[in-house]
Amino acid sequence: MAPRTIIPINEGWQFGRTDVEEASFLPVSQFPTNVHLDLLHHKLIPDPFIGKNELDVQWVGEVRAWQYRTSFKTPKIASNEKAILAFDGLDTFAEVLLNDKKILETDNMFIPERVDVTALLNETDNQLVITFDSAYLRGWERVEKIPSHKWGTWNGDYSRLGVRKAQYHWGWDWGPTLLTCGPWKPINLEIYESRVADLYATVTVDNSLDSAKVVLHATTEGKASKVRFNLSLNDTALSETVDVTKEGAAEATFNISNPELWYPVRYGKQPLYKATATLLDGDDEVDVASKKIGLRKVELVQKPLKDQPGTSFFFKVNNTPIFCGGSCWIPADNFTPRITKEKYQNWIKLMVEGNQSMIRIWGGGIYEDEHLLDACDEQGILVWVDFLFACGNYPTNPEMLQSIEREARENVKIMRHHPSIVIYAGNNEDYQFQESEGLIYKVEDKDPQSWLKSDFPARYIYEHLLSEVCNDLVPETFYHYGSPWGGKTSSDPTVGDIHQWNVWHGTQARYQDFDKLGGRFVSEFGMEAFPSIRTIDALLPKGRRT
Repeated sequence: MAPRTIIPINEGWQFGRTDVEEASFLPVSQFPTNVHLDLLHHKLIPDPFIGKNELDVQWVGEVRAWQYRTSFKTPKIASNEKAILAFDGLDTFAEVLLNDKKILETDNMFIPERVDVTALLNETDNQLVITFDSAYLRGWERVEKIPSHKWGTWNGDYSRLGVRKAQYHWGWDWGPTLLTCGPWKPINLEIYESRVADLYATVTVDNSLDSAKVVLHATTEGKASKVRFNLSLNDTALSETVDVTKEGAAEATFNISNPELWYPVRYGKQPLYKATATLLDGDDEVDVASKKIGLRKVELVQKPLKDQPGTSFFFKVNNTPIFCGGSCWIPADNFTPRITKEKYQNWIKLMVEGNQSMIRIWGGGIYEDEHLLDACDEQGILVWVDFLFACGNYPTNPEMLQSIEREARENVKIMRHHPSIVIYAGNNEDYQFQESEGLIYKVEDKDPQSWLKSDFPARYIYEHLLSEVCNDLVPETFYHYGSPWGGKTSSDPTVGDIHQWNVWHGTQARYQDFDKLGGRFVSEFGMEAFPSIRTIDALLPKGRRT
Protein backbone atom coordinates (compact mmCIF):
# COMPACT_ATOMS: atom_id res chain seq x y z
CA MET A 1 0.00 0.00 0.00
CA ALA A 2 1.49 3.34 -1.09
CA PRO A 3 1.74 6.33 1.27
CA ARG A 4 -0.79 9.13 0.96
CA THR A 5 0.20 11.83 -1.55
CA ILE A 6 -0.88 15.45 -1.12
CA ILE A 7 -0.68 17.72 -4.17
CA PRO A 8 -1.38 21.45 -3.61
CA ILE A 9 -3.70 22.97 -6.23
CA ASN A 10 -2.16 26.41 -5.90
CA GLU A 11 -0.82 27.34 -9.34
CA GLY A 12 -2.28 28.79 -12.51
CA TRP A 13 -5.32 30.34 -10.86
CA GLN A 14 -7.18 33.15 -12.65
CA PHE A 15 -10.18 35.23 -11.59
CA GLY A 16 -12.85 37.35 -13.25
CA ARG A 17 -16.46 38.51 -13.23
CA THR A 18 -19.28 36.37 -14.56
CA ASP A 19 -21.75 39.18 -15.24
CA VAL A 20 -19.76 40.87 -18.00
CA GLU A 21 -19.66 39.45 -21.52
CA GLU A 22 -16.18 38.51 -22.69
CA ALA A 23 -14.76 39.50 -19.31
CA SER A 24 -11.02 39.03 -19.10
CA PHE A 25 -9.57 36.63 -16.54
CA LEU A 26 -6.42 37.74 -14.74
CA PRO A 27 -3.80 35.88 -12.69
CA VAL A 28 -4.38 35.85 -8.94
CA SER A 29 -2.02 37.71 -6.64
CA GLN A 30 -1.38 34.71 -4.39
CA PHE A 31 -3.03 31.49 -3.29
CA PRO A 32 -5.07 31.14 -1.12
CA THR A 33 -6.63 34.49 -1.95
CA ASN A 34 -9.75 36.61 -2.15
CA VAL A 35 -11.19 38.93 -4.76
CA HIS A 36 -10.13 42.17 -3.06
CA LEU A 37 -6.50 41.08 -2.89
CA ASP A 38 -6.55 40.18 -6.58
CA LEU A 39 -8.24 43.42 -7.62
CA LEU A 40 -5.71 45.37 -5.55
CA HIS A 41 -2.86 43.46 -7.16
CA HIS A 42 -4.01 44.52 -10.63
CA LYS A 43 -4.76 48.09 -9.47
CA LEU A 44 -8.44 47.66 -10.35
CA ILE A 45 -9.50 49.08 -6.99
CA PRO A 46 -7.81 51.60 -4.69
CA ASP A 47 -6.48 50.56 -1.31
CA PRO A 48 -9.66 50.56 0.83
CA PHE A 49 -7.67 51.45 3.94
CA ILE A 50 -6.59 54.83 2.54
CA GLY A 51 -8.81 57.86 3.01
CA LYS A 52 -12.43 57.20 2.03
CA ASN A 53 -11.56 54.54 -0.55
CA GLU A 54 -13.69 52.04 1.35
CA LEU A 55 -16.74 53.76 -0.14
CA ASP A 56 -15.37 53.35 -3.66
CA VAL A 57 -14.97 49.57 -3.44
CA GLN A 58 -18.44 48.62 -2.17
CA TRP A 59 -19.39 47.46 -5.66
CA VAL A 60 -17.07 44.47 -5.29
CA GLY A 61 -19.35 42.76 -2.78
CA GLU A 62 -22.44 43.55 -4.85
CA VAL A 63 -21.23 41.90 -8.07
CA ARG A 64 -23.54 38.93 -8.66
CA ALA A 65 -20.65 36.46 -8.91
CA TRP A 66 -16.87 36.18 -9.17
CA GLN A 67 -15.18 33.15 -10.67
CA TYR A 68 -11.85 31.43 -10.05
CA ARG A 69 -10.41 28.77 -12.33
CA THR A 70 -7.28 26.73 -12.90
CA SER A 71 -6.09 23.48 -14.44
CA PHE A 72 -4.00 20.65 -13.03
CA LYS A 73 -2.46 17.41 -14.21
CA THR A 74 -3.84 14.02 -13.28
CA PRO A 75 -1.27 12.20 -11.13
CA LYS A 76 -0.69 8.48 -11.22
CA ILE A 77 -3.49 6.72 -9.35
CA ALA A 78 -3.39 3.00 -8.59
CA SER A 79 -6.53 0.93 -9.09
CA ASN A 80 -7.09 0.58 -5.34
CA GLU A 81 -6.51 4.28 -4.56
CA LYS A 82 -8.92 7.19 -4.62
CA ALA A 83 -8.51 10.87 -5.43
CA ILE A 84 -9.98 13.45 -3.05
CA LEU A 85 -10.21 17.18 -3.65
CA ALA A 86 -9.93 18.82 -0.23
CA PHE A 87 -11.16 22.40 0.12
CA ASP A 88 -10.07 23.81 3.48
CA GLY A 89 -12.22 26.93 3.10
CA LEU A 90 -14.37 28.53 0.38
CA ASP A 91 -15.82 31.98 1.11
CA THR A 92 -18.86 31.48 0.98
CA PHE A 93 -21.56 30.67 -1.62
CA ALA A 94 -19.53 28.54 -4.01
CA GLU A 95 -20.35 26.23 -6.90
CA VAL A 96 -17.45 23.98 -7.86
CA LEU A 97 -17.11 22.37 -11.30
CA LEU A 98 -14.51 19.77 -12.21
CA ASN A 99 -14.28 19.10 -15.93
CA ASP A 100 -17.71 20.73 -16.41
CA LYS A 101 -19.37 18.54 -13.75
CA LYS A 102 -20.69 20.06 -10.53
CA ILE A 103 -19.02 18.39 -7.59
CA LEU A 104 -19.83 20.73 -4.71
CA GLU A 105 -22.00 23.61 -3.52
CA THR A 106 -21.16 25.45 -0.32
CA ASP A 107 -22.78 28.16 1.79
CA ASN A 108 -20.50 28.19 4.85
CA MET A 109 -16.97 29.58 4.71
CA PHE A 110 -16.00 27.80 7.93
CA ILE A 111 -16.62 24.20 6.81
CA PRO A 112 -13.80 22.24 5.13
CA GLU A 113 -15.08 20.04 2.31
CA ARG A 114 -13.76 16.78 0.83
CA VAL A 115 -15.01 15.40 -2.51
CA ASP A 116 -14.17 12.04 -4.07
CA VAL A 117 -13.25 12.84 -7.70
CA THR A 118 -11.65 9.52 -8.65
CA ALA A 119 -14.14 8.86 -11.45
CA LEU A 120 -14.12 12.45 -12.72
CA LEU A 121 -10.45 13.03 -13.44
CA ASN A 122 -9.36 13.15 -17.07
CA GLU A 123 -6.40 11.17 -18.31
CA THR A 124 -4.19 14.26 -18.53
CA ASP A 125 -5.46 17.78 -17.74
CA ASN A 126 -8.35 18.82 -15.51
CA GLN A 127 -10.29 22.08 -15.31
CA LEU A 128 -11.38 23.32 -11.89
CA VAL A 129 -13.84 26.25 -11.79
CA ILE A 130 -15.27 27.86 -8.64
CA THR A 131 -18.01 30.48 -8.88
CA PHE A 132 -18.66 32.62 -5.79
CA ASP A 133 -22.05 34.31 -5.50
CA SER A 134 -22.43 37.62 -3.67
CA ALA A 135 -22.97 36.91 0.03
CA TYR A 136 -24.68 40.28 0.32
CA LEU A 137 -27.30 39.45 -2.33
CA ARG A 138 -27.76 35.85 -1.22
CA GLY A 139 -28.04 37.01 2.38
CA TRP A 140 -30.91 39.36 1.58
CA GLU A 141 -32.65 36.55 -0.30
CA ARG A 142 -32.53 34.52 2.91
CA VAL A 143 -33.93 37.39 4.95
CA GLU A 144 -36.88 37.68 2.58
CA LYS A 145 -37.61 33.94 2.85
CA ILE A 146 -38.17 34.13 6.63
CA PRO A 147 -40.35 37.23 7.17
CA SER A 148 -41.61 35.90 10.50
CA HIS A 149 -38.16 36.11 12.11
CA LYS A 150 -37.34 39.25 14.12
CA TRP A 151 -34.26 40.31 12.21
CA GLY A 152 -31.99 42.71 14.04
CA THR A 153 -28.31 43.62 14.40
CA TRP A 154 -26.07 46.19 16.02
CA ASN A 155 -23.48 46.17 13.22
CA GLY A 156 -23.74 45.54 9.50
CA ASP A 157 -27.19 44.78 8.13
CA TYR A 158 -29.69 41.94 8.43
CA SER A 159 -28.25 40.05 5.45
CA ARG A 160 -25.28 38.87 7.51
CA LEU A 161 -27.38 36.95 10.02
CA GLY A 162 -28.45 34.21 7.61
CA VAL A 163 -24.97 33.72 6.14
CA ARG A 164 -22.25 31.62 7.77
CA LYS A 165 -19.46 33.98 6.88
CA ALA A 166 -17.16 36.23 8.91
CA GLN A 167 -19.60 38.79 10.31
CA TYR A 168 -17.08 41.62 10.35
CA HIS A 169 -17.05 41.52 6.53
CA TRP A 170 -20.31 43.53 6.76
CA GLY A 171 -18.48 46.22 8.73
CA TRP A 172 -18.26 46.86 12.49
CA ASP A 173 -17.83 49.78 14.80
CA TRP A 174 -14.09 49.16 14.69
CA GLY A 175 -13.58 48.47 10.98
CA PRO A 176 -14.64 48.82 7.34
CA THR A 177 -17.28 47.07 5.24
CA LEU A 178 -15.41 44.82 2.79
CA LEU A 179 -17.59 41.95 1.59
CA THR A 180 -15.04 39.75 -0.08
CA CYS A 181 -15.14 36.20 -1.45
CA GLY A 182 -12.80 33.55 -2.82
CA PRO A 183 -10.77 30.43 -1.99
CA TRP A 184 -9.47 31.75 1.32
CA LYS A 185 -7.81 28.52 2.46
CA PRO A 186 -5.71 25.84 0.68
CA ILE A 187 -7.04 23.37 -1.87
CA ASN A 188 -5.28 20.00 -2.20
CA LEU A 189 -5.62 16.84 -4.25
CA GLU A 190 -5.03 13.78 -2.06
CA ILE A 191 -4.25 10.32 -3.44
CA TYR A 192 -4.47 7.41 -1.02
CA GLU A 193 -5.90 4.06 -0.12
CA SER A 194 -5.81 4.69 3.64
CA ARG A 195 -5.24 7.78 5.78
CA VAL A 196 -5.33 9.16 9.32
CA ALA A 197 -8.43 11.35 9.28
CA ASP A 198 -8.13 12.72 12.82
CA LEU A 199 -5.77 12.66 15.80
CA TYR A 200 -6.48 14.10 19.22
CA ALA A 201 -5.62 13.59 22.87
CA THR A 202 -7.57 13.55 26.11
CA VAL A 203 -5.38 14.56 29.04
CA THR A 204 -6.07 13.98 32.73
CA VAL A 205 -3.66 15.42 35.29
CA ASP A 206 -3.96 14.09 38.83
CA ASN A 207 -4.86 16.57 41.56
CA SER A 208 -1.42 16.03 43.07
CA LEU A 209 0.15 17.02 39.71
CA ASP A 210 2.47 14.02 40.14
CA SER A 211 0.99 11.96 37.32
CA ALA A 212 -0.96 12.31 34.10
CA LYS A 213 -2.90 10.05 31.78
CA VAL A 214 -2.82 10.75 28.06
CA VAL A 215 -5.17 8.89 25.73
CA LEU A 216 -4.35 9.33 22.05
CA HIS A 217 -7.24 8.77 19.65
CA ALA A 218 -7.04 8.31 15.88
CA THR A 219 -9.74 7.98 13.25
CA THR A 220 -8.72 6.26 10.03
CA GLU A 221 -10.04 5.61 6.54
CA GLY A 222 -9.25 2.59 4.38
CA LYS A 223 -7.93 -0.92 4.95
CA ALA A 224 -4.71 -0.26 6.87
CA SER A 225 -5.09 -2.27 10.06
CA LYS A 226 -2.74 -0.85 12.71
CA VAL A 227 -1.75 2.48 14.23
CA ARG A 228 1.54 3.15 16.01
CA PHE A 229 1.12 5.89 18.60
CA ASN A 230 4.10 7.85 19.88
CA LEU A 231 4.27 10.44 22.64
CA SER A 232 7.57 12.23 23.15
CA LEU A 233 9.22 15.19 24.84
CA ASN A 234 12.97 15.78 24.65
CA ASP A 235 14.63 12.45 25.53
CA THR A 236 11.42 10.79 26.75
CA ALA A 237 9.51 8.69 24.23
CA LEU A 238 6.59 6.31 24.67
CA SER A 239 5.14 4.07 21.96
CA GLU A 240 2.34 1.57 21.45
CA THR A 241 0.95 -0.16 18.36
CA VAL A 242 -2.75 -1.05 18.34
CA ASP A 243 -5.28 -2.58 15.96
CA VAL A 244 -7.79 -0.42 14.13
CA THR A 245 -11.41 -1.31 14.90
CA LYS A 246 -13.88 -2.08 12.14
CA GLU A 247 -15.23 1.46 12.65
CA GLY A 248 -11.79 2.88 11.81
CA ALA A 249 -10.88 3.92 15.36
CA ALA A 250 -7.71 3.36 17.37
CA GLU A 251 -6.49 4.57 20.75
CA ALA A 252 -3.62 4.11 23.16
CA THR A 253 -3.22 5.12 26.81
CA PHE A 254 0.03 6.45 28.28
CA ASN A 255 0.51 6.94 32.01
CA ILE A 256 3.20 9.48 32.83
CA SER A 257 4.87 9.93 36.19
CA ASN A 258 6.19 13.39 37.08
CA PRO A 259 4.88 14.96 33.86
CA GLU A 260 6.27 18.23 32.59
CA LEU A 261 3.24 20.48 32.91
CA TRP A 262 2.15 23.34 30.66
CA TYR A 263 1.58 26.70 32.38
CA PRO A 264 0.51 30.18 31.30
CA VAL A 265 3.36 32.63 30.79
CA ARG A 266 4.99 33.83 34.03
CA TYR A 267 3.45 30.94 35.97
CA GLY A 268 5.75 28.26 34.60
CA LYS A 269 7.10 26.75 31.39
CA GLN A 270 5.28 25.65 28.23
CA PRO A 271 6.58 22.16 27.37
CA LEU A 272 4.77 20.62 24.40
CA TYR A 273 4.70 16.88 23.93
CA LYS A 274 4.64 15.58 20.36
CA ALA A 275 1.80 13.11 19.71
CA THR A 276 2.06 11.03 16.54
CA ALA A 277 -0.17 8.45 14.89
CA THR A 278 1.43 6.36 12.14
CA LEU A 279 -0.94 4.26 10.05
CA LEU A 280 0.56 0.87 9.17
CA ASP A 281 -0.11 -1.70 6.47
CA GLY A 282 2.06 -4.55 7.69
CA ASP A 283 5.43 -2.86 8.19
CA ASP A 284 4.72 -0.11 5.65
CA GLU A 285 3.97 3.40 6.89
CA VAL A 286 0.92 4.57 4.95
CA ASP A 287 0.19 7.92 6.61
CA VAL A 288 1.35 10.00 9.58
CA ALA A 289 -0.42 12.68 11.63
CA SER A 290 1.15 14.61 14.49
CA LYS A 291 0.06 17.28 16.96
CA LYS A 292 1.76 19.13 19.80
CA ILE A 293 -0.12 18.89 23.08
CA GLY A 294 0.35 20.26 26.58
CA LEU A 295 -0.37 18.49 29.85
CA ARG A 296 -2.28 20.73 32.24
CA LYS A 297 -5.20 20.73 34.66
CA VAL A 298 -7.71 23.55 34.09
CA GLU A 299 -10.65 24.63 36.25
CA LEU A 300 -13.10 27.50 35.91
CA VAL A 301 -14.02 28.32 39.50
CA GLN A 302 -17.58 29.61 39.96
CA LYS A 303 -18.45 29.33 43.64
CA PRO A 304 -20.58 31.40 46.06
CA LEU A 305 -18.64 34.18 47.75
CA LYS A 306 -18.52 34.99 51.45
CA ASP A 307 -19.88 38.39 52.45
CA GLN A 308 -20.43 39.33 48.78
CA PRO A 309 -23.27 38.65 46.35
CA GLY A 310 -22.95 36.24 43.46
CA THR A 311 -20.19 33.83 42.54
CA SER A 312 -16.55 33.85 41.60
CA PHE A 313 -15.31 33.48 38.02
CA PHE A 314 -11.61 32.73 37.60
CA PHE A 315 -9.36 30.11 36.07
CA LYS A 316 -6.96 27.78 37.84
CA VAL A 317 -4.22 26.03 35.89
CA ASN A 318 -2.46 23.20 37.68
CA ASN A 319 -4.13 24.26 40.95
CA THR A 320 -2.84 27.83 40.61
CA PRO A 321 -5.25 30.80 40.26
CA ILE A 322 -4.41 32.80 37.14
CA PHE A 323 -4.77 36.54 36.64
CA CYS A 324 -6.30 36.73 33.15
CA GLY A 325 -5.19 40.17 32.03
CA GLY A 326 -5.34 40.28 28.27
CA SER A 327 -6.93 41.42 25.04
CA CYS A 328 -9.85 40.67 22.76
CA TRP A 329 -8.67 39.56 19.33
CA ILE A 330 -10.30 40.66 16.11
CA PRO A 331 -8.91 39.33 12.80
CA ALA A 332 -5.46 40.77 12.12
CA ASP A 333 -6.51 41.86 8.62
CA ASN A 334 -9.79 42.22 6.73
CA PHE A 335 -8.10 40.06 4.10
CA THR A 336 -7.01 37.01 6.07
CA PRO A 337 -5.11 35.16 3.28
CA ARG A 338 -2.28 37.68 3.53
CA ILE A 339 -1.72 37.25 7.27
CA THR A 340 1.60 35.46 7.73
CA LYS A 341 2.78 33.05 10.40
CA GLU A 342 5.34 35.65 11.47
CA LYS A 343 2.64 38.28 11.95
CA TYR A 344 0.68 35.98 14.25
CA GLN A 345 3.80 35.13 16.24
CA ASN A 346 4.76 38.79 16.59
CA TRP A 347 1.32 39.80 17.85
CA ILE A 348 1.41 37.12 20.55
CA LYS A 349 4.98 38.07 21.43
CA LEU A 350 3.73 41.63 21.89
CA MET A 351 1.06 40.37 24.29
CA VAL A 352 3.68 38.54 26.34
CA GLU A 353 5.89 41.62 26.43
CA GLY A 354 2.87 43.61 27.64
CA ASN A 355 2.43 41.24 30.62
CA GLN A 356 -0.80 39.80 29.22
CA SER A 357 -1.82 36.20 29.80
CA MET A 358 -5.13 35.63 27.94
CA ILE A 359 -6.59 36.35 24.52
CA ARG A 360 -10.30 36.23 23.73
CA ILE A 361 -11.00 35.33 20.09
CA TRP A 362 -14.01 37.51 19.38
CA GLY A 363 -17.18 36.03 17.91
CA GLY A 364 -17.53 38.30 14.88
CA GLY A 365 -14.40 37.07 13.14
CA ILE A 366 -13.12 33.63 12.14
CA TYR A 367 -12.07 30.38 13.78
CA GLU A 368 -8.51 31.50 14.06
CA ASP A 369 -5.56 30.18 12.13
CA GLU A 370 -3.51 27.35 13.59
CA HIS A 371 -0.46 29.64 13.53
CA LEU A 372 -2.15 31.92 16.08
CA LEU A 373 -3.13 29.05 18.35
CA ASP A 374 0.32 27.48 18.01
CA ALA A 375 1.88 30.78 19.06
CA CYS A 376 -0.38 30.87 22.14
CA ASP A 377 0.62 27.28 23.02
CA GLU A 378 4.31 28.08 22.63
CA GLN A 379 4.29 31.41 24.45
CA GLY A 380 1.85 30.58 27.24
CA ILE A 381 -1.18 32.71 26.36
CA LEU A 382 -4.53 31.28 27.50
CA VAL A 383 -7.26 31.33 24.83
CA TRP A 384 -10.97 32.05 25.15
CA VAL A 385 -12.80 31.03 21.93
CA ASP A 386 -16.13 32.56 20.97
CA PHE A 387 -18.25 30.69 18.46
CA LEU A 388 -18.98 32.93 15.51
CA PHE A 389 -22.17 34.76 16.36
CA ALA A 390 -22.17 38.43 17.29
CA CYS A 391 -24.53 41.30 18.09
CA GLY A 392 -27.71 40.02 16.48
CA ASN A 393 -30.74 37.76 16.49
CA TYR A 394 -29.85 34.72 14.38
CA PRO A 395 -32.42 32.57 12.53
CA THR A 396 -32.75 28.86 13.27
CA ASN A 397 -34.34 27.32 10.20
CA PRO A 398 -33.42 23.62 9.82
CA GLU A 399 -30.83 24.20 7.08
CA MET A 400 -29.13 26.85 9.20
CA LEU A 401 -28.98 24.62 12.27
CA GLN A 402 -27.57 21.74 10.26
CA SER A 403 -24.84 23.96 8.83
CA ILE A 404 -24.01 25.46 12.24
CA GLU A 405 -23.68 22.05 13.88
CA ARG A 406 -21.37 20.81 11.15
CA GLU A 407 -19.35 24.03 11.33
CA ALA A 408 -18.97 23.72 15.09
CA ARG A 409 -17.97 20.06 14.99
CA GLU A 410 -15.41 20.53 12.24
CA ASN A 411 -13.73 23.48 13.90
CA VAL A 412 -13.71 22.12 17.44
CA LYS A 413 -12.01 19.01 16.06
CA ILE A 414 -9.36 21.22 14.45
CA MET A 415 -8.75 23.25 17.63
CA ARG A 416 -9.20 20.78 20.46
CA HIS A 417 -5.57 19.66 20.87
CA HIS A 418 -4.36 23.13 21.86
CA PRO A 419 -3.50 23.35 25.58
CA SER A 420 -3.95 27.13 25.48
CA ILE A 421 -7.73 26.85 24.89
CA VAL A 422 -9.50 26.86 28.26
CA ILE A 423 -13.06 27.93 27.39
CA TYR A 424 -15.53 28.03 24.50
CA ALA A 425 -18.35 30.61 24.50
CA GLY A 426 -21.49 30.53 22.39
CA ASN A 427 -21.55 34.09 21.06
CA ASN A 428 -20.54 37.71 21.46
CA GLU A 429 -23.19 39.97 23.03
CA ASP A 430 -26.24 38.23 21.58
CA TYR A 431 -27.83 38.05 25.04
CA GLN A 432 -27.21 41.77 25.39
CA PHE A 433 -28.96 42.27 22.06
CA GLN A 434 -31.87 40.13 23.26
CA GLU A 435 -32.23 42.26 26.39
CA SER A 436 -31.90 45.54 24.51
CA GLU A 437 -34.56 44.61 21.96
CA GLY A 438 -36.95 43.06 24.48
CA LEU A 439 -36.86 39.61 22.88
CA ILE A 440 -38.51 36.89 24.94
CA TYR A 441 -36.23 34.92 27.28
CA LYS A 442 -37.88 32.87 30.02
CA VAL A 443 -35.30 31.54 32.47
CA GLU A 444 -37.75 28.93 33.76
CA ASP A 445 -38.34 27.51 30.26
CA LYS A 446 -35.99 24.53 29.92
CA ASP A 447 -37.48 23.08 26.71
CA PRO A 448 -35.13 23.65 23.73
CA GLN A 449 -37.91 23.01 21.23
CA SER A 450 -39.97 25.86 22.67
CA TRP A 451 -37.01 28.22 22.28
CA LEU A 452 -37.16 27.65 18.53
CA LYS A 453 -40.72 29.03 18.52
CA SER A 454 -39.84 32.20 20.45
CA ASP A 455 -38.66 35.51 18.99
CA PHE A 456 -35.14 34.73 20.30
CA PRO A 457 -34.68 31.28 18.71
CA ALA A 458 -30.89 31.54 18.74
CA ARG A 459 -31.04 30.52 22.39
CA TYR A 460 -31.35 27.00 20.96
CA ILE A 461 -27.95 27.41 19.25
CA TYR A 462 -26.13 28.63 22.35
CA GLU A 463 -27.75 26.59 25.10
CA HIS A 464 -28.45 23.35 23.26
CA LEU A 465 -26.70 22.82 19.92
CA LEU A 466 -23.25 24.19 20.74
CA SER A 467 -23.44 22.85 24.28
CA GLU A 468 -24.02 19.34 22.95
CA VAL A 469 -21.17 19.66 20.44
CA CYS A 470 -18.74 20.70 23.18
CA ASN A 471 -19.97 18.06 25.61
CA ASP A 472 -19.39 15.47 22.91
CA LEU A 473 -16.01 16.61 21.57
CA VAL A 474 -14.34 18.54 24.42
CA PRO A 475 -16.10 17.55 27.67
CA GLU A 476 -13.02 18.50 29.67
CA THR A 477 -13.17 22.15 28.46
CA PHE A 478 -15.73 24.54 29.94
CA TYR A 479 -18.53 25.71 27.64
CA HIS A 480 -20.08 29.11 28.41
CA TYR A 481 -23.42 30.05 26.78
CA GLY A 482 -22.18 33.44 25.64
CA SER A 483 -19.95 36.39 26.33
CA PRO A 484 -21.17 38.03 28.43
CA TRP A 485 -23.21 35.46 30.35
CA GLY A 486 -23.85 34.67 33.99
CA GLY A 487 -27.39 33.34 34.20
CA LYS A 488 -28.86 36.71 35.16
CA THR A 489 -28.92 39.92 33.13
CA SER A 490 -25.80 40.17 31.01
CA SER A 491 -24.65 43.33 32.82
CA ASP A 492 -24.86 41.81 36.32
CA PRO A 493 -21.33 42.24 37.75
CA THR A 494 -21.79 39.58 40.44
CA VAL A 495 -21.95 36.51 38.18
CA GLY A 496 -20.22 35.19 35.09
CA ASP A 497 -18.44 37.60 32.79
CA ILE A 498 -19.43 41.10 31.69
CA HIS A 499 -18.49 43.55 28.93
CA GLN A 500 -17.81 46.94 30.47
CA TRP A 501 -17.99 49.91 28.07
CA ASN A 502 -19.64 52.45 30.34
CA VAL A 503 -16.78 54.96 30.54
CA TRP A 504 -16.74 56.37 27.01
CA HIS A 505 -19.88 54.51 25.83
CA GLY A 506 -23.19 53.45 27.41
CA THR A 507 -23.77 55.54 30.54
CA GLN A 508 -20.54 57.45 29.80
CA ALA A 509 -19.34 57.28 33.38
CA ARG A 510 -16.21 59.15 34.47
CA TYR A 511 -12.91 57.37 33.92
CA GLN A 512 -12.22 57.93 37.62
CA ASP A 513 -15.04 55.44 38.30
CA PHE A 514 -13.39 52.56 36.45
CA ASP A 515 -12.48 50.82 39.71
CA LYS A 516 -16.19 50.68 40.59
CA LEU A 517 -17.23 49.27 37.21
CA GLY A 518 -15.61 45.87 37.48
CA GLY A 519 -17.22 42.46 37.57
CA ARG A 520 -16.31 38.91 38.45
CA PHE A 521 -14.58 38.61 35.06
CA VAL A 522 -14.48 41.51 32.59
CA SER A 523 -14.06 39.74 29.25
CA GLU A 524 -14.29 42.93 27.18
CA PHE A 525 -13.73 46.60 27.97
CA GLY A 526 -11.90 49.52 26.48
CA MET A 527 -11.36 53.20 26.04
CA GLU A 528 -11.59 55.24 22.85
CA ALA A 529 -8.31 56.87 21.92
CA PHE A 530 -6.73 58.61 18.96
CA PRO A 531 -4.37 56.44 16.91
CA SER A 532 -0.69 57.24 16.65
CA ILE A 533 0.47 59.83 14.11
CA ARG A 534 2.18 57.05 12.16
CA THR A 535 -1.16 55.26 11.76
CA ILE A 536 -2.88 58.48 10.68
CA ASP A 537 -0.13 59.15 8.13
CA ALA A 538 -0.59 55.66 6.72
CA LEU A 539 -4.33 56.02 6.12
CA LEU A 540 -4.47 59.62 4.88
CA PRO A 541 -4.20 60.27 1.13
CA LYS A 542 -0.90 61.89 0.20
CA GLY A 543 -0.86 65.60 0.89
CA ARG A 544 -3.92 65.48 3.17
CA ARG A 545 -2.23 65.61 6.59
CA THR A 546 -3.19 69.25 7.14
